[in-house]
Amino acid sequence: MLDPHWVFVSAVLGLAGSVRYAFSTMRGTARPNLVTWSLWAAAPLIGFFAQLDAGVGMPAVQTLAAGVGPLAVVVCAVLTRHNLARLGTFDVVCAVIAVVALGVWLGLGQAPLAVVCAVAADAAAALPTALKAWRDPYSENLLFYVLVGTGAAVTLLTITSWQPEAWAFAVYVLALCAVLVSIVSVRRRAPHRAQPGRVSRV
Repeated sequence: MLDPHWVFVSAVLGLAGSVRYAFSTMRGTARPNLVTWSLWAAAPLIGFFAQLDAGVGMPAVQTLAAGVGPLAVVVCAVLTRHNLARLGTFDVVCAVIAVVALGVWLGLGQAPLAVVCAVAADAAAALPTALKAWRDPYSENLLFYVLVGTGAAVTLLTITSWQPEAWAFAVYVLALCAVLVSIVSVRRRAPHRAQPGRVSRV
């Protein structure tokens, strides 16, 4: 196990990835789904406060960074108005789940259940972006997912309590990043995706 303070390295990696994605958004080389990223900001922040309520400790830092980073991307997307997403079925579903998670935490005080609901909301929010990555892999910034996934792995190595509210979000983030990195990498290498005149967006 790593020293618990390594969780700050995890947070820095996640924030660095988000800052890069935000700059890519401002340049127009990354096109985030605005609704997805708004929920990616909201769900971890719900999870973070639930973790604080449960006394999780240091691992909550990574969850906080997972919410603050996407929030910066949303702000940049709104300011530059690049690819403002339309509300779809997936977006409505994950928005409802996120509201339920918040209601569970605030109304019932069940921190573990709120964390699970936050993970579910975040995963539902990821579906539109996963579909977009499959259809247009060059609209995503690959390095963001590599850095965030690495940060989640570091967080897992610092965990001393194996209560679900301590590790569930970090495991989810690692799995999500692995899936999105795989999708983007495979689709960019597909023969019919070869576009010599197009700049690769890392």
